[in-house]
Amino acid sequence: MNVDTTSDPIGGGTATAVLTLEGIVVRFGGVTAVDGVSFSVAAGEVLGLIGPNGAGKTTLFDVISGVRFPSAGRVTLAGKDVTRTSPIRRARAGMRRTYQQVQTFGWLSVSDNVLAGLDWQGGGGGAIADLVAFPTRKRRERERRQRVDEVLELCGLTGVAGTPTAALPIGLARMVELARAIVDPPTLLLLDEPNSGLGEDEGRALAAQVQRIANETSCAMVLVEHDVDFIMSNCHRIVVLQTGSVLAEGTPAEIQGNAAVRNAYLGDS
Repeated sequence: MNVDTTSDPIGGGTATAVLTLEGIVVRFGGVTAVDGVSFSVAAGEVLGLIGPNGAGKTTLFDVISGVRFPSAGRVTLAGKDVTRTSPIRRARAGMRRTYQQVQTFGWLSVSDNVLAGLDWQGGGGGAIADLVAFPTRKRRERERRQRVDEVLELCGLTGVAGTPTAALPIGLARMVELARAIVDPPTLLLLDEPNSGLGEDEGRALAAQVQRIANETSCAMVLVEHDVDFIMSNCHRIVVLQTGSVLAEGTPAEIQGNAAVRNAYLGDS
């Protein structure tokens, strides 16, 4: 298997590249929305993806998650070419994504929303086990519920576990989405504007979860976010897009000191 490596943002050596994009191009008729974008994300790394509106951030996320196939280029997940594979197959390979607009099952409780993140694995034993309640099925269900309870506690959702998600404020609903994305531990987590609509306390809670995942797991993360302070505080490395191309790539300090980025996006003071 051809496994790429990239610089380790924490240790200074090399680490396995969980995600690699090579020359990604997306065209809509005569319009090029993404033009030759390449970068890698290592295990345990948090990569920020920023740029002005229309820079191609969400289109690129769609390509990474399989919602849209690129016009050219390659997407590699853990060393395997997934450029033309479905979002479902990518999810089963460990890729998870949240969206700009909160997407939960509003009629289900918080607990059951998070449990849905484990349903693809099945309960063990198939339809027959459902009918006769095999002991293995009961054990598997207990294990899944225990895992859900653990993640609810980690995400500060235990107190609303039985509440329908439609009744939650946006901050808690976004945290439910995050909990559902990590209940089955991912290898790659894509967060699309996770801080949008959150209050200061909710933003701090989200940042704590991002840092916990980065510090305690080998999950790679990519964040699209308009809140520059959030990106600068929580990412090891940042890629800046402008009109579909990479304008700059580097650490938060390097991006803040880049004159081209200040002029195009951050504002040159």
